[in-house]
Amino acid sequence: QVQLVESGGGLVQAGGSLRLSCAASGIIFSNNAMGWYRQAPGKQRELVAAIASGGITNYLDSVKGRFTISRDNAKNMLYLQIHSLRPEDTAVYYCAAANNIALVTTAPRYWGQGTQVTVSS
Repeated sequence: QVQLVESGGGLVQAGGSLRLSCAASGIIFSNNAMGWYRQAPGKQRELVAAIASGGITNYLDSVKGRFTISRDNAKNMLYLQIHSLRPEDTAVYYCAAANNIALVTTAPRYWGQGTQVTVSS
């Protein structure tokens, strides 16, 4: 079956960096658009970044310039490189997949279980 498994979260001081990873299986990875979402306690889940099968990307305005989404199709891996972390970045980060980038931003078909990112002051 389809599995998306996130890793790389943790507790980091403000200004620090993290690299989140998502390992995909059970899908033709290279044909899928992929995305990263996050959800803070008591808040709505929001799209952080998305990447199309062809490499086009988009980002939440508040993370642009600090976060970079990338993919390695040979390894079926999705990444989110994060720099200059802020306390407001604290959330559970989820990997998502869909058939195209429009769908990954509106109604992803598959979700991972999430990885916790906590940023201290």
